[in-house]
Amino acid sequence: MSRAFNFSAGPAVLPLEVLEASKQAIYDYNGLGMSIMEMSHRSKEYDEIIKTAQADVLKLMELSPNEYDVLFLGGGASLQFYMVPFNFLRKKANYITTGVWASKAAKEAEKVGETKIIASSKDTNYNYIPKEYKADDDADYLHITTNNTIYGTEWCKDVEGVKIPVVADMSSDMFAVQRDFKRYDMIYAGAQKNIGPAGVTLVVIKKSFLEKRKDIVYPNMLNYKLHIDKESMFNTPPCMNIYVVGQVLKWVMKTGLGNVEANNRKKAAVLYDFMDNSNGFYTPTVKVKEDRSLMNVAFLIKGGNPDLEAKFVKEAREKYNMANLKGHRDVGGLRASIYNACPIEWVEALTKFMGEFQVANK
Repeated sequence: MSRAFNFSAGPAVLPLEVLEASKQAIYDYNGLGMSIMEMSHRSKEYDEIIKTAQADVLKLMELSPNEYDVLFLGGGASLQFYMVPFNFLRKKANYITTGVWASKAAKEAEKVGETKIIASSKDTNYNYIPKEYKADDDADYLHITTNNTIYGTEWCKDVEGVKIPVVADMSSDMFAVQRDFKRYDMIYAGAQKNIGPAGVTLVVIKKSFLEKRKDIVYPNMLNYKLHIDKESMFNTPPCMNIYVVGQVLKWVMKTGLGNVEANNRKKAAVLYDFMDNSNGFYTPTVKVKEDRSLMNVAFLIKGGNPDLEAKFVKEAREKYNMANLKGHRDVGGLRASIYNACPIEWVEALTKFMGEFQVANK
């Protein structure tokens, strides 16, 4: 089978060696004569899988298991939008909205209690990351979204100068860049962008932050403390998905997080530099270079020509088997998602096609 050049924003490309390991595990895990999808989640074999994945998360983040807990939950990041305030919003919460998902998170919090938007880039269609903001000292937490898949912006620096707990949705750049994870009291990430398949969500919570939760959280499925006490086994977890995440973690550890980030920066530079030097034929939607996402490169052709953009998507697929280059339905344009597992050769092939397309459609 010939692999497509898959630039999907999610579910997204996975490392080949992870796919190979998963293929075997689906049929026969470690010679047990059964698929990992058929194993009991209470078995010693599966206990080792999930415990190893949880430990590897903390190793990559350089966090102590004495200070942080790791959960694997269902429901995606969208459930976390509500679950976070449901557990922690007592008086009020602060949010910085930098895109669709950050805004949806804030709207879910509004259903629970007082929610204050302390900064937003909505004024220019979310094409930058706000630099000026002041959190309320009496807020229960500040929530940010580190990477914005639809609009192509990313927090290039960790949050600084904030005295209240910081909660971050890192769904689409988790383990793509090195961060000072100790600055965050809670991190969550839907796996399907960068660390695994859809159906499992990674949640990392600081124990001291967990102590600030509400006294009563019901129903049980929305209670972080209960999930932690049950070690992600309150109900049957998405076993196969967690296995795949564990394999991705091993791949990142083997590669080295610093090397992963360096490769991501190199890929992004190839694509952005090409567009910046295309005499305006291709224009990234994010003008402030330091705010450009390393993961999701959103761009326009001739300032936003829908006919040419449709032609670009069609020819990319038909001529070179390049898939999923159409922009998000809410904003249009084009988008190339170049997550960790996207080889730089794919990006180079894309820019080659872009050059050919530009010459043919001046």
